Amino acid sequence: MSLMINIDVPDLEAGVRFYTEAFGLRVSRRFGTGFAELLGWPAPLYLLAKASGTPGAGGDRRRYDRHWTPVHPDIVVDDLDPAVARAVEAGALLEAAAKDAPYGRIAMLADPFGHGFCLVQFNTRGYDALLDD
Repeated sequence: MSLMINIDVPDLEAGVRFYTEAFGLRVSRRFGTGFAELLGWPAPLYLLAKASGTPGAGGDRRRYDRHWTPVHPDIVVDDLDPAVARAVEAGALLEAAAKDAPYGRIAMLADPFGHGFCLVQFNTRGYDALLDD
């Protein structure tokens, strides 16, 4: 098995610009004018240009204002503060400033297309810190 991440964006070039600037990803391949593969994470990221209002899943229509979804990427970084600054500079919205957690530090953001994500910096215990000893 393998994992791929697909993110719909209303404008492919804006999506490529954000994800390359915010996370240092690089464009590997383009598939026509509406589909790009970005590499640099453990799983490839595919950006798909899909217009707002077009059919999505389950009868919903795509929208790119801030929306909640039960699935979002947690992007693990070595140094949280510069990673947050870089993402915000690239166009992310900081929704919850970096805070300490038993497993390290976390900040909650949204990309310019309304998709939420977290930046996480683990301490030496990581999620094991959440286990009952």
